[in-house]
Amino acid sequence: LPSSAGFVVGHAGLYQALAMFAVAYFIIGMTVLSVCAIATNGALDAGGAYYMISRALGPEFGGSIGIMFFLANVCGSALYVLGLVEAVVDSFGIPPGQKAGTGVHVLPQSYWYELLYGTVLLALCLLVCLVGASIYAKATFLIFLIVATVLGTILVSFFATRPLRVPIRLPHFNGSETDNGSFTGFSLDTLRDNLGGGYAVDYTTGQMMSFSSVFAVMFNGCTGIMAGSNMSGDLKRPSYSIPRGTISAVLFTYLVYNLLAFLMCATCNRILLQKDYGFLRDISIFPPLVTVGIYAATLSAAMSNLIGASRILYALARDDLFGRALALAKKTSASGNPVMAVILSWLVVQVVLFSGKLNTIAGVVTTFFLLVYATVNLACLALEWASAPNFRPTFRYFTWHTCLLGIAGCCVMMFLISPVSASASLGFLLLLLLALHYLSPSSTWGYISQALIFHQVRKYLLMLDVRKDHVKFWRPQMLLMVQNPRGSARLIDFVNDLKKSGLYVLGHVELQDLDMLPSDPLQPQQDSWLSLVDKLNVKAFVSLTLAPSVRHGVRQLLFTSGLGGMRPNTLVLGFYDDEAPQDGLARHPAFTSTREEVPLGFPPVRAPTSPKLLSAREYVGIVADALKMLRNVLLARQLESLDKAWELRRAASPPPTIHVWPVNLLRPDSARYADTCSLFLLQMACVLNMARAWRRARLRLFLCVEAGTMPHAQEEKLRQLLKDLRIQAQIQLVPWDAITRLHWQTCRGHPGGPAEEEEEEEGVVNFPTNTTQVSDEYVCAANKLVLEQSPAPAVRFLYLPRPPADTSLYPLYLHQLELLTRGLGPTVLVHGVSAVTSTQL
Repeated sequence: LPSSAGFVVGHAGLYQALAMFAVAYFIIGMTVLSVCAIATNGALDAGGAYYMISRALGPEFGGSIGIMFFLANVCGSALYVLGLVEAVVDSFGIPPGQKAGTGVHVLPQSYWYELLYGTVLLALCLLVCLVGASIYAKATFLIFLIVATVLGTILVSFFATRPLRVPIRLPHFNGSETDNGSFTGFSLDTLRDNLGGGYAVDYTTGQMMSFSSVFAVMFNGCTGIMAGSNMSGDLKRPSYSIPRGTISAVLFTYLVYNLLAFLMCATCNRILLQKDYGFLRDISIFPPLVTVGIYAATLSAAMSNLIGASRILYALARDDLFGRALALAKKTSASGNPVMAVILSWLVVQVVLFSGKLNTIAGVVTTFFLLVYATVNLACLALEWASAPNFRPTFRYFTWHTCLLGIAGCCVMMFLISPVSASASLGFLLLLLLALHYLSPSSTWGYISQALIFHQVRKYLLMLDVRKDHVKFWRPQMLLMVQNPRGSARLIDFVNDLKKSGLYVLGHVELQDLDMLPSDPLQPQQDSWLSLVDKLNVKAFVSLTLAPSVRHGVRQLLFTSGLGGMRPNTLVLGFYDDEAPQDGLARHPAFTSTREEVPLGFPPVRAPTSPKLLSAREYVGIVADALKMLRNVLLARQLESLDKAWELRRAASPPPTIHVWPVNLLRPDSARYADTCSLFLLQMACVLNMARAWRRARLRLFLCVEAGTMPHAQEEKLRQLLKDLRIQAQIQLVPWDAITRLHWQTCRGHPGGPAEEEEEEEGVVNFPTNTTQVSDEYVCAANKLVLEQSPAPAVRFLYLPRPPADTSLYPLYLHQLELLTRGLGPTVLVHGVSAVTSTQL
C-alpha cells in the first residue's frame, strides 16, 4: 500500500493522485454497495462474486464472468508475487555491474533467478492455502497486525526523521548509475513541486508512464476489497461479515492512501518518489520493519488472490458449467478444502509468472477486475429493475443509480487504461457467453432475464390500447384448438406460418370436473405442452382449461386467452370427419432425429372405432359461437397430409401453388368477391405466401363466371382490387354455368328462395336460410370443379359460409362442408368477420 502510493504520487503528482484515488474508490464504492446488497439477499456459497453473478444473471453470464474473475485473481496473485520478488531483489540482490555480493546483497539477479525466487514464494503461498481456510485466516490476521504496526511506524517516520539525502542506484544497460533523492521533511516548496504531474520512465520496465498506466498499477492495490466475498463459502455468516468487513476495508484504505499521498508530497522530492520505490526503508526510524511489512503485505495479497482463484474454480467445477473440463477441481480434502482447485490455480499462476515484470500484466489484471466489478453492478441493477418481491436485501444503501454509475465508471476506465485490453476482454467474454449459452446444461437457479422480460412485457401490454387499433396494422392472432398433439403436428406448424408475427395460442380442453378431482390435472401436462412447442420450434403460448364439454371449454378460451391488446381474433379448428387420426408426432423430424421419446403426457391417438369427444352439432356450435363473438374462423382439413418440406423443395419449375376461391360455393346466388369474408380469405392466403417457407409459392385466384356477365370486366375489376391491396396473384377464369344450373334447379319450387331474400350486407351479422336448398348433387359438382383445376396445389383456401340459424340444420351444414372438401387434399375453409385489408398508407 505505501510503496504503490509513492509510485502514484511520484508520477502523477498530488492533484492527479487524489483524483485517481477518488475515481478508483468511487468505482469500488459503487461496486461494494452492489456486493453488499446481493450478499444480504440470501444465503451465499463458495465463489464470492461468481456465485452472486451466476445466481442473479444465470449460468451464461455467471460462468463467463467466473472464468474472467478466476483469471483476474490468478494474474493478481502473479502480480503480487512478482512485486515481492522485486522487493526482495531490491533489498538482497547483488547490485548491477557487480559479480559478487557484499554484506546482505547476495542474491543473483536475472530473469531466471527472479523466476526461481517467485516460484519459491508461490510455493509458500500454496502450502498455506493447502492447509485450509483456517490457517489462511490466522496467517492473514498476523500479517494484518504486522502491516498495521509498519504503517504506524511509517506515519511516525514522516515526522521524526530529519532531512537527508538518499543515494539511488539505478540499473543501466552497461552497469548501474547513481542518483540522489531527498527527504526534505515537511516543506512547502517540496509540496508545491509535487502538486502537478511529472510522468517519467519507469526504471523497472523502461516504459514511459502515463495517467492510464499509473492508474492501472494503483488500481491493483485496491482489488483486495473482493477478498472477503471470495471467501464467502468459508465464512460462518457471509451476509453479516461481507458488508461490514468490505465497507470498513474500503473506508480505511481510502483514508490511508490520501494521508500517505499528502505526507509523501510534502516531504519527498520527485526524484526519490520516481526512482526509488523502496524509499520508505531509507526514511523509516526502523528500516527492517518496513521491509518486513512490505514482504508481509505483498505475500498476504498473493495468498488472498490464490485462495480466491481456487474458490472460484471450485465453484465453477461444482456447478458443472464446463462439464468434464473442470471435473478434477471438484475434489476436496476431508475438511472440505478444495485442494485440487488450489493446485490447479497454483499451476496457472506459475505459468503467468513467466511474463516477468510487474507492470507488464498490471493493465490486464485491472481490465479483468473492472469487468467483474461492472458485472456485479449489472447483476444488482438487473435485480433492482426486475422488481421481484423476493429481492429484499437487508442492506438498503443502494439504488439503481449507484449500480448504473458503477457500470459506467468501470467501462470508461477500462477503455481509458487500455482500449486493446478492454476490447479483447469483452471479445473473450462474448465468446464465453456464446459457448455457455449453447453448451452448458440448464440450471435451476432462476434467470433474471425472465424477470426483466416479465417486467417490460407487463409495462408494454398496459401501453397496448385496443382503442387505438387500426386496420392498417391488423395481424392474425390465432387460437388453435388441439385435441391431441399426436395427430396435429403439421397443423400446428402450418398455423405457425399463418400467424405473421401475431399471437399464437395452442388451446386444449380437458373434459373433467374439478369438483370431483383432488387437484388440478392440467399442471402436470403443462411441461409436456411446453416441450412440444420447443421441439416443433413454433412461437406459441399454451392455454389449457377444464370444462364439462369441448364447446364450453372453447368458449372459455375465446373469452380468457390473451391479455390486454393481445387476444385471439381468429379461431382455428381441425375438420370434423370420420377419418382415423394418425400419430404424426412420432414421425415428425423434430422427434425422429433425436433419441428422445415423444413427450409423455399425451395419450395415444383415438382408435377409428372409439367415440369422438364431441358431436357434429357441438362442433358446428363452436363455429357459430366464435362468429357471434366476432372471431374469424378457419377450419383445416387434411393438413396432416401436407408435407411442407416436400412441397416447397421440389423442382423449382413449376413452383408450388396456393389456390384461392374467394366465393361462397355453397351460395352461388349471392357470390361476391369484395365482401368482408372474401377479403379476409385473400388476406390469409397472402399472409401464408409472405411466410419465409412459402415465398416460392404462387397464388392462383379463381374467378367463377357465368355466360353473359362480362367476365373480362369482372376480371379487370378483380385485378384492380388485387393491385390496390398489393397482392400478387394469377387470376384464372372458371366457367361454372353447369354448376349453377344444378343449384337453380334445386331452388325452383322452394318458397322463400334466394330471389326473395334480402341482399346480404357487408359486415351485418345474418344467418343464411338456404342450407336446405343446396343439393348434394350441386355440392359434389362444386367439389369436382375445384378438384379439376390443375396442377394440384400445395394448399387450397375456400370460403366458409355461416352456420344456419336453425341448430337442427347443423349436421346438414357439416355434411355439405364435408362433400365440398372431400378429396381436395390440404384445405382451409375461411370465414372472416372483421375488416383486415387497407389501401391507405
